[in-house]
Amino acid sequence: MRVLVTGGTGYIGSTAVDILISQGYEISILDDCSMGHADSVPAGVSFIKGSLLNAGDLAQALVGVDAVMHFAGKSLVGESVEKPDLYHQVNVNGSRNLLDQMHMSGVTKLVFSSSAATYGEPKVVPIVETAPTHPTNPYGATKLAIDQMITAESASRGIAAASLRYFNVAGALKSTRGWLAERHNPETHLIPNVLRSTAENPVKIFGSDWPTADGTCIRDYVHVVDLIDAHIKALESLQMGVHEIYNLGSGDGYSVREVVAAASKATGYEIPTIDSPRRAGDPAVLIADINKAKTKLGWRPTRDIETMVADTLASFS
Repeated sequence: MRVLVTGGTGYIGSTAVDILISQGYEISILDDCSMGHADSVPAGVSFIKGSLLNAGDLAQALVGVDAVMHFAGKSLVGESVEKPDLYHQVNVNGSRNLLDQMHMSGVTKLVFSSSAATYGEPKVVPIVETAPTHPTNPYGATKLAIDQMITAESASRGIAAASLRYFNVAGALKSTRGWLAERHNPETHLIPNVLRSTAENPVKIFGSDWPTADGTCIRDYVHVVDLIDAHIKALESLQMGVHEIYNLGSGDGYSVREVVAAASKATGYEIPTIDSPRRAGDPAVLIADINKAKTKLGWRPTRDIETMVADTLASFS
């Protein structure tokens, strides 16, 4: 099977490419490298440096393809608030173009990298797939709009699709070409920032009086390798005319202090932190209910927060 990986030069997409190849899949990549890195493309892989907004690029990328794993898009929440039109153009319009070109090319299988940001601030946790969707930022709104387009596409054109919703991805993959890891600029994710914390610039803990066991927020994390395992299981379980939505995560979450403790263990010294006021709009706990993925895909996370942190640290060297 040949799989087109959109966004295949980014952190998650490049990991998907490597793991798919190791499992015998043939790979094509479409990416404009605005968020990724062309040096992550393995030798011999079909790579088109192009955009979801360009019909010609999409048509070329889909030649000979049997299925699509769709990771491409803008993904910074803060930037989406500042540039909502850009996020709609790239994420929503780009995905619309992808679906249309898939139809013209006769490609009927799609696995979409969605987001738990589609749920917004849930009233009940853990969050199930049937929970109300009320995104609180333009990024989450674009992911929800794409999910809704895919549902309509399954109903009208009969494509087989899955959307995978998750919060925080962490860790790294040690491939034959070196570590495939986070290379974001700016870096907004907690684990890399905790590992780079210094006495002069300690990582901020936003609120130490939350109604949790240690007073800090609890968030859901999933190792990038476990995440791609779920994508492949979803790909292999697709049914024509059906759009399935799955939540992915640890299933119970980790507090900020637990992340810091894991980082201190990995580095061998106490990570510098500074307590800061709560941020407006931060829920105390965000955890995904992953029972559907466990039951229908036979998937479960196998790497804990200590592994995520240790792999991230190893990738720095």
